[in-house]
Amino acid sequence: MPILICHFDTPASTKDWQAINDAVMGGVSVSRLRFDVAGHAVFEGEVSLENNGGFASVRASRLDLGCVDTVAYGLTAWGDGHTYKLNLRTDSGFDGLNYQAAFTPAPSLWSQIVLPVTAFEPNFRGRLVPGTPPLQPETVRQVGLLISDKQAEPFQLLVKNIEALSRE
Repeated sequence: MPILICHFDTPASTKDWQAINDAVMGGVSVSRLRFDVAGHAVFEGEVSLENNGGFASVRASRLDLGCVDTVAYGLTAWGDGHTYKLNLRTDSGFDGLNYQAAFTPAPSLWSQIVLPVTAFEPNFRGRLVPGTPPLQPETVRQVGLLISDKQAEPFQLLVKNIEALSRE
């Protein structure tokens, strides 16, 4: 049974998301998550490599982001050819460890992306953290979207929903 984390079907569905871009390190990339009247969210902006920048992200805190039976996270997305990451954080702090899984949705087409829990790698400020325990979905407190890896140009990812998927 899927746990619906985010369903972007109303303007209120995007209001609690905040942009966290490379400006926290002196960069100039910009992003936002906005509601589109067609019934989905739009993660958009521009990644810049100026001032050692190179990433843009948005995130929200939620209470119900997975359970002990969660085996994957899914999202319905419309891509633009870029690779994105789904970020999951196990605490409610601003900075710290997060678990990331990359995905590249089909350009100009709605597609269902499924990211197994085992695909999420522990990261701290963009670097892998060896020896960290694997993601425990029942501890996830924040969810986010990220574009990085020197993809310096405008981007736009459409998202209908994000779900935690459990065993049937």
